[in-house]
Amino acid sequence: MTRDLFTTRAATSARWGASILLSAAVLAGCGPKKEAAAPSAPGAPAASAPADDGNSVKVGVLHSLSGTMSISEVSVRDATLMAIDEINASGGVMGKKIVPVVEDGASDWPTFAEKEKKLIQQDHVAVTFGCWTSASRKAVKPVVESLHGLLFYPVQYEGLESSPNIFYTGAEPTEQIVPAVDYLLKQGKKKIYLLGSDYVFPRTANKIIKAQLAAEGGTVAGEEYTPLGGTEYSTIISKIKDAKPDAIFNTLNGDSNVAFFKQFKDAGFTPDKLPVLSVSVAEEEKYAASDRRTSRAIWSPGTTIRRPIRRRTRNSSPPTRPNTARTA
Repeated sequence: MTRDLFTTRAATSARWGASILLSAAVLAGCGPKKEAAAPSAPGAPAASAPADDGNSVKVGVLHSLSGTMSISEVSVRDATLMAIDEINASGGVMGKKIVPVVEDGASDWPTFAEKEKKLIQQDHVAVTFGCWTSASRKAVKPVVESLHGLLFYPVQYEGLESSPNIFYTGAEPTEQIVPAVDYLLKQGKKKIYLLGSDYVFPRTANKIIKAQLAAEGGTVAGEEYTPLGGTEYSTIISKIKDAKPDAIFNTLNGDSNVAFFKQFKDAGFTPDKLPVLSVSVAEEEKYAASDRRTSRAIWSPGTTIRRPIRRRTRNSSPPTRPNTARTA
């Protein structure tokens, strides 16, 4: 496992989720018990699984391992597999080994739906741990509902949705977005620029933010959206300069964050000049942007772990600082 595996924003939810729901799945006797199939490429059939031995239960792990969202989702996959390894090492669930079937959603919502259908109908998984974006979750939702599957969704989302076939383990707006706006307003940051990826979570989140600002004396300095995977932010950064906001509320997702923060820094902005509060940024994106001091990030308590500072020796790499994601 890599160093950042233990600082991933989803590690805590994955451990807890795997233990609780996998226990429930085994108690319910869901799914044939076969060995894991190897991950399949997007659109390609997975390798066939060995015959049922009666001593294992299969679970799906469905995340973007390629494409714009892979920077965020690979760590969630790793955390889920780590949780499964830990459970199996302690004897499994009721003596049964948990066997993961890993699939790549490829940052493509129809592919997520296709892979979930395969996991349920062909692999007969007891439950799936997966998705990141709300767009991928909404693509999978009708599949799990129509085929009586279960999805364990690991990250924050915009709320306003309920399904008997989905466990929503992440924060909804009153647990993340609303407190984040409260934090900015208490810091005297009343003129907020909204920047997000162009899909359901950022747009819904910003509707909530605009209503909250209107109710609590704040104003919207501007609002911009870019496609997932977008890498050109010079025009938006010029608009931000002209708008002169007190802060930016960032709902960009995936590797668009890397492009934005690099260009933001190159334009001369610093956290002291213009703070950015992000709700979908953690260590992976900040390391990739080569600047861990550009913004603040808010997540649910306990989803990131502080690492001790390692003293630098003559031949060592720079010290490892505590994680830079701050919870407002």
